[in-house]
Parts: sequence; C-alpha cells; structure tokens
Amino acid sequence: MKDGVTLYCIRHGETDWNAQSRYQGQVDVPLNATGRAQAHRNGVALRSLLPDIAKADYVSSPLSRARETMRIVRQALDLPPDDFQFDDRLKEVHYGNWEGQLLETLVSTEADGIAARRADPYHFKPPGGESYQELLQRMCSWLETVERDTVVTTHGGITRTMRAHLLGLDRDRILELEVPQDKVLIIRRGEMSWV
Repeated sequence: MKDGVTLYCIRHGETDWNAQSRYQGQVDVPLNATGRAQAHRNGVALRSLLPDIAKADYVSSPLSRARETMRIVRQALDLPPDDFQFDDRLKEVHYGNWEGQLLETLVSTEADGIAARRADPYHFKPPGGESYQELLQRMCSWLETVERDTVVTTHGGITRTMRAHLLGLDRDRILELEVPQDKVLIIRRGEMSWV
C-alpha cells in the first residue's frame, strides 16, 4: 500500500447467518434488515468526509452481502450506487466443511478442530478451507495494489488480518480483534480509529 493512503474498511452488514452464529465463509448469504440499516448508518457516518471521500477508490468483495453494503453506503453518500469495483481477494476466509455449520454444533461434532483453532488460530485450517495465514497473504496481495484512499466493503476475516498486518499486531490474537458491522474502521499512517 502506498504511503499516506487512508483505508476506510467496512465489514458487511448483518446476515441471518451472522445472527445465528453460523459459519458463512464464502457462502453467498444476503444482508438482513438489520444489516441494511447498519450499512446505511456507515454511509451516513462517512458523509462528514465529503467531498474528499467521493474521490476515493471504492472496492468490494464480490459476495452479495459486501456488494449490497457498498451500494447502500454509496447511496447514503449521494454517489452512484453501482460505481465501484470488485476484487476476489477481498472474499471472506474459506471455512471449507465448516461453512453453513452452527458454532454450537461444531463444538460437539468438530471438538478437536475447535480446540486446534483456539490453540493456533493463525495457522489452523478447517477441512477443505484456508487458514488465516493464507487469508493474510491473499489480502496483502490486494493491499499491494492500493495507491489512493480507498473505501472497502469486506468481511470479518479480511478486516482482522488487515488490522493485524497494517498495525503490527500479534497474529495469534487475530480472532480476538473486534469486527463490528455498525462502524467504519479508518486506518491511516499506522493508526486506527472507528467512526
């Protein structure tokens, strides 16, 4: 990422699967009403940064929950809702065989996997999925292309790895980082803030 660039990172709004504590990963689950309200709130929060933020790049994960979040944010900014790019590298971490499963179910059916994830969250890979280490590499390949201030709508895993990487945080604590759906994370010059 070019020096001096500001990232405005927005996690997609809530889905029914988020509300149920169901692993989504790369399954394409739409926003629910709460998620649409959160996306609108985040767009309104960015309004104070106009007109400068209108000149930023706008990039989204191609998954529908992130795309819809971006459209709602841009509408709240009075910008053309569909005038943004997609990038596959911004998709959520792939949970493999865990996708679609409830956390409470996995605690009993995949107890060893849950324990392994807790012991080493950065390197653990669910069956058929990817690790946070692999996700970080994917996210970093996208970051290398960022040359201007950018508003990005993405997912919890990307938001966590982006924070860990850009702020030099302990990678073993990635899963502990908060990823609210009703706030915008601003990362600028090695510092972060929420709006």
